[in-house]
Amino acid sequence: MSYELGKRLVIGVASSAVFDLTESDQVFKSKGEAEYRKYQAKNIKKPLNKGVAFSFIKRLLSLNDLSDDPSDDPLVEVVLLSRNDPDTGLRVMKSIEHHHLQISRAIFMQGKSPYEYIPALSISLFLSGNLSDVREAIKRGYPAGHVLSSTIIDEEDDDDLRLAFDFDGVLADDESETVMHNTNDLKQFHNHETKNILQPHTPGPLKEFLVKISAIQLREENKKKIDTQYKNRLRVSIVTARNAPSHERALNTLKKWGVMANDAFFLGGVDKGLVLGVLKPHIFFDDQSGHLSSTSKVAPSVHIPFGIKNIVEPTE
Repeated sequence: MSYELGKRLVIGVASSAVFDLTESDQVFKSKGEAEYRKYQAKNIKKPLNKGVAFSFIKRLLSLNDLSDDPSDDPLVEVVLLSRNDPDTGLRVMKSIEHHHLQISRAIFMQGKSPYEYIPALSISLFLSGNLSDVREAIKRGYPAGHVLSSTIIDEEDDDDLRLAFDFDGVLADDESETVMHNTNDLKQFHNHETKNILQPHTPGPLKEFLVKISAIQLREENKKKIDTQYKNRLRVSIVTARNAPSHERALNTLKKWGVMANDAFFLGGVDKGLVLGVLKPHIFFDDQSGHLSSTSKVAPSVHIPFGIKNIVEPTE
């Protein structure tokens, strides 16, 4: 039977995004590959601890119960993309089974990043703890994010999934950020956005991911029409440094794409971490490291190294 992944929301994850590999990585870095192999073989029956993106992945997969046929045609598919070889990756697969994650597809490429397979598998988002892999994927035009270290423990008292996105450089391209970066003038930025208020932004790295998330939200709305007791689980928030009057173009862009956020926070420079500490998203995406140093303390955070804000200036 041939499966068409393009009809689903497909997420690619490195084991470094889903599990805590601190101990394993330390063995590899300090003792080399041979000892790393022995270590993984010795601990093959010891499940890896949950990582930063674990809760996001588990909650996302739980939305498959909205499918007409969850077992054969799920709405969400998660594929493991690993730098391990099949042998050392066996512990990861056993950990997936232990934690009851519905992940059956995997790519193992010893010492190489498998990001080249993102388009082949119709992946809308690739998450990894390896920044160089993510940067290379973004450079090639693939939707990828670097999962930042965090000590956040998920509260498992509900089955909701709260997603939060920055707008520029994440959902949209960096056109407007480039204006601000080049002029360093907030007034010119607002003038540019007001002038182009009806011109939708060119899509950024995670636009298609949001579109497919919105399709699942529509499934929830349809389910609620049939089952009046059903409570929506999926919630999308935009958390951006934009404020009035530049907010309107962002909203018009989302409308043009056929998506709608449940919440929008136009903060105008207010620390995003203060808002996310209350919102408590299960994952937050932003293109600026400066914002993420604050947000990663209160929410699982992902850096999207895209656009003008992530160009490394040459050193003299």
